[in-house]
Amino acid sequence: MNSKEAAEKIREMFPEEVREIREYNSQTSVIVKRDRIKDIIRYLHSDPLLNFDLLKDLCGVDYSGKKETRFEVVYHLYSLEYRSLLRIRAEVPEDDCSIDSVVDIFAGANWPERECYDLLGVVFKGHPDLRRILLPEDWEGHPLRKDYPLQSDLGEKEWKGYLDVIELAKKNMEFETK
Repeated sequence: MNSKEAAEKIREMFPEEVREIREYNSQTSVIVKRDRIKDIIRYLHSDPLLNFDLLKDLCGVDYSGKKETRFEVVYHLYSLEYRSLLRIRAEVPEDDCSIDSVVDIFAGANWPERECYDLLGVVFKGHPDLRRILLPEDWEGHPLRKDYPLQSDLGEKEWKGYLDVIELAKKNMEFETK
């Protein structure tokens, strides 16, 4: 079954959840509400007619100021049997920035969900170990958000670990050779 047919199957099974199906450059995207994302992913994975058995990627997108719903969590699913790629885009509102985890369906979603949490602040409900993966635990904020400051001179808001490294570098300058 190709990705267009799979998208239509999703619309048949979850008519209230599917917002839109888009086709661009031979790629199919299904934009869905987040409330039943786990059911949708499980259906795509478990139905033998679809058999999307590989989660190629999971990432988050911040559409601040461009779309009504600020965030999306994007799932790239692949069916090895049918050689078909399908993109599922789940809308996540800013005021309740959370979505169900799919780690129990795809174990490989563990670290990408943690990365999305770490860098965008999307909370994955039911994740077995949701904590930062790229940044230190005491880091404040989420660097991939569009409203995250771009400058490193944050004064008292600067990460203490960064300030410690700068101070150590200044102290060690006396040992540099010219």
